Amino acid sequence: MTRSKPAADPKGCCAAVYGSDLVALLLGDAYHPGGSSLTRRLAARLALTGGERVLDVASGRGTSALLLASEYGCTVTGVDLAGPNVEAATRVARSVGLADQVRFRRGDAERLAVDSHSVEVVVCECAFCTFPDKPTAAGELARVLVPGGQLGLADVVAVPDRLPPELTGLGAWIACVADARPLDEYVALLAGAGLTTTHTERNDSAVTEMIDRIEARLTVLRMTAADQAVALGLDFDRAPAVLAAARAAVADGVLGYAILTARKPGTSPG
Repeated sequence: MTRSKPAADPKGCCAAVYGSDLVALLLGDAYHPGGSSLTRRLAARLALTGGERVLDVASGRGTSALLLASEYGCTVTGVDLAGPNVEAATRVARSVGLADQVRFRRGDAERLAVDSHSVEVVVCECAFCTFPDKPTAAGELARVLVPGGQLGLADVVAVPDRLPPELTGLGAWIACVADARPLDEYVALLAGAGLTTTHTERNDSAVTEMIDRIEARLTVLRMTAADQAVALGLDFDRAPAVLAAARAAVADGVLGYAILTARKPGTSPG
């Protein structure tokens, strides 16, 4: 299967965009479909317990990491490629009194500066699909887990060859679409890293709900902060076509969202 990639570096591009104020304007605190509700569902599937060491890969501005710490009692390290995200997340952790339980640092999912066999759980939400070298990233996620440790993945799933043109190219890398894969391909990638998938679940309606939220925010932004949004790079004229294409792709089963859990072989910790 042939997949075209943009001339620009997708990793650097995604880091710059997801660390920008534009994404916050459009998406709010949760940068992924399903928001905190789907994070809780993923946590339930992982059966998280207090005191577990969790690594949140591509942690954004820290919403999920802080939720896992405050609601499940986990000790969480968030790693993100975008420096502004790390800074913003660190500020929030301090402001809510979780700085001793949650820490954030800049890092690359394909070269995690994390000791091998050092965490019980790895969580990665709406980011694996943007990693250019997925086999290497999968290997890194597996490497840092203790024997018996678990991975919780939530991500965009897609049939690449059927994506409409509005959802391909550089803009789609930013939208977490262009290199999204079918769910069974994620399972295969993780298997190649030695992880056994234990559960998969489609949540395509979460994408539609996110499209609804973005459309509503676009209306508000056009009325209240149009100049600011344009200055940050928002194209009001192009956005409706992209959102309409995404909505149609979900309806056709070409685009969706899923959660997946996997386990590393070995004796479960504890």
